[in-house]
Amino acid sequence: MTRPLLSFVLFFVIALAVVGSMHFYIWTRLVRDTAVAEPWRRLLTVGIVAAAVAVPMAFVAMRARSGALENNFVFGAMLWMGVAFLLLSSLVVVDLTRLAVSGITSLADWLRNAPETPTDPARRQLIARAVAGGAVLAAGSATAFAVSSAMGAPEIHEVPVRLARLPRQLSGLTIAQISDLHVGRTIGEREVRRVVEATNRLRPDLVAITGDLVDGSVRMLEEAVAPLAGLKARHGVFFVTGNHEYYSGAPAWMAHLSRLGIRVLRNERVEIGDRGASIDLAGIDDWRSAGMAPGHGPDLAAALTGRDPERALVLLAHQPRGVEEGARAGVELQVSGHTHGGQIFPFTLATALVYPYLHGLYGVEGVNGSQIFVSRGTGYWGPPLRLGSPPEIARIVLS
Repeated sequence: MTRPLLSFVLFFVIALAVVGSMHFYIWTRLVRDTAVAEPWRRLLTVGIVAAAVAVPMAFVAMRARSGALENNFVFGAMLWMGVAFLLLSSLVVVDLTRLAVSGITSLADWLRNAPETPTDPARRQLIARAVAGGAVLAAGSATAFAVSSAMGAPEIHEVPVRLARLPRQLSGLTIAQISDLHVGRTIGEREVRRVVEATNRLRPDLVAITGDLVDGSVRMLEEAVAPLAGLKARHGVFFVTGNHEYYSGAPAWMAHLSRLGIRVLRNERVEIGDRGASIDLAGIDDWRSAGMAPGHGPDLAAALTGRDPERALVLLAHQPRGVEEGARAGVELQVSGHTHGGQIFPFTLATALVYPYLHGLYGVEGVNGSQIFVSRGTGYWGPPLRLGSPPEIARIVLS
């Protein structure tokens, strides 16, 4: 079994466990505890089970042949996954609040030596139904806002960055960053064209695509990514791989992007500017790519071999990892993505625990002058929702 296939199988098994547990909890709180009468109880139970099964089936369908029916099924299942997450979050918040209040009340009764009040089944059912209704209303409102955010035009994020070694003649040089577009079943040619047009309106000096551009094979998505050939920048368009390229056939995608006029940087660097004033732009393979395609894997040392340490250096790397290593090697600015800024609150909180560089511009701790910018992403992955983390195209201005 190849490493990409093994990674997908492992992800699928974990997803099954998570999705099953999540839907059981939702069923418990919305159907069992509310004592819904028949036939609604049975219909809701069947609906929740069907929705739970649809989510893993959608991940399998992503790898199957493309078509309107399949695309609509995937979109619907992914949308439900986002709704279910928000519904679960609402229920958990309410349950934790009730548990805390109940604990405080019980402690107060114990301190007063007051007798315990018998539980009233009717009152308990009424509370359960009120909680369920409130959670559904909250999740529905959040979903409507999150869908409009994810499906809307990406925000333009202006990011001024000062580089100590930047030649004065290049002050004001702009980098337009596209990251984590995830072209696939639910993001197609129309969205790609919109991103290309928005990027070109910025008139950037160079365009950096920092990985996770696609979710699917070249054969499946060739038409959808065709507008990328229209990207315009004085110093060119550059690409580094993300982890999702390796699930989708990275070597084939690299060859195809090259045919579209996009320069793929694989553990190498190029000169941006001219003989009078220039900087180094380096790019490395995705942090997890070793073993996922023959000869692939991040190699910063190879990218920087023979480099003049007095020159300004910008590094393109999909994941915001290895930042300290890059800073010690002279990287003044690392440009990354991958995190989606958490994409959907409150998942943002868990993502921040894994990635301390979540989104925005950061100074690298312990290394003066080195910085990293992490994009929230230009598209979305999975649920077509973004809550508290809208999509963006970054316009990085060097000075």
